Order: sequence, then structure tokens, then C-alpha cells
Amino acid sequence: MKNAIRELRAARGWSQAHLAELLDVSRQTIIAIETGRYDPSLPLAFAISHIFQQTIESIFTPDQEPA
Repeated sequence: MKNAIRELRAARGWSQAHLAELLDVSRQTIIAIETGRYDPSLPLAFAISHIFQQTIESIFTPDQEPA
């Protein structure tokens, strides 16, 4: 799954550590999500969308459309 978290975070001037603190997760979790190595749980995805005031669909996109 692709995501726009890095771009959204950078646009606000936030560090990975700051975003992690806002979401109550580790910085390593933010790194893993940004690099696509980890897909967040649904509650975490909702928390991310709330913090950035965007829809989940505008932040996360599947690598490819289902057949």
C-alpha cells in the first residue's frame, strides 16, 4: 500500500518523532508506514487521517487495483 504520509508530514514541518508522539506510536512505526513496510491498523489509519484532516482514501492507496 502506498501512502502520502511523508509528504503530509513534511508540509507541516513535523518530524517523524513528532508525528509518532501525536499518534502514540514509535518513530520506527512511522518509518515503517512511510516506507511501505507496514500497513497501519484501521484505528491507526483513522487516527492518521484525523491528524492530517484528510480522508483515509486520500492518504492511502493500494499498490494495484483488485481484479
